[in-house]
Amino acid sequence: MPELPNPGRGRFITFEGGEGAGKSTQIKLLAERLDTTGLRTLVTREPGGSPGAEIMRHLVLSGMGKLLGGATESLLFAAARADHVKLVIKPALEQGMWVLCDRFADSTRAYQGYVGKVDRVLLDGLERVTIGDLKPDLTVILDLPVEIGLQRAAARRGTDAPDRFESETIEFHQRLREAYRMIAEREPMRCVLIDAEGEPALVAGRVWTALRDRVLTPVTAEAKNEAKTA
Repeated sequence: MPELPNPGRGRFITFEGGEGAGKSTQIKLLAERLDTTGLRTLVTREPGGSPGAEIMRHLVLSGMGKLLGGATESLLFAAARADHVKLVIKPALEQGMWVLCDRFADSTRAYQGYVGKVDRVLLDGLERVTIGDLKPDLTVILDLPVEIGLQRAAARRGTDAPDRFESETIEFHQRLREAYRMIAEREPMRCVLIDAEGEPALVAGRVWTALRDRVLTPVTAEAKNEAKTA
């Protein structure tokens, strides 16, 4: 177990991946492990996480955004993200909490950008307005074959109808997987691609190793240096 980092500094960890990749499960497991170290954690999600953003979540997942087109759907996500960042994420980080978020800006890049063909210039502009210079300290991209992910998603929802994205074609989900792999390849310092096949505990071990090596260890070293110079 790494030494505790400076509790006064919050960190922002995002989880990405296709449908059924196990994001919610892995965030829960990571939050539980971080809590045992004494770190304060906040688990949140997108779209959603704040009252205004939850309203946008309902609109998007109901299929309204798809009816209005990819650009408009991106605007809905941007509005939800702006509210979420302002009211939830930034205040928590400023209080020294470790924020674990189920999806963030990379989801818009993958779903609406790469797969939906929304103009990258528009997406860049929306990011500047909604998140500014806020970037995740680590983005965990959970990767697994599309067929397995969709089977998991179907088992999870039971008799409920599939949402806006679960109901898309197999080709859509295959392109989505390609998009996430491309994001991981383009930003290796921020992103880590995690094999999401196997039991949750096994995947959680892979996630913890990435977090330990990329975030916990550097933060611990920084805290030690600060203590020496104090």
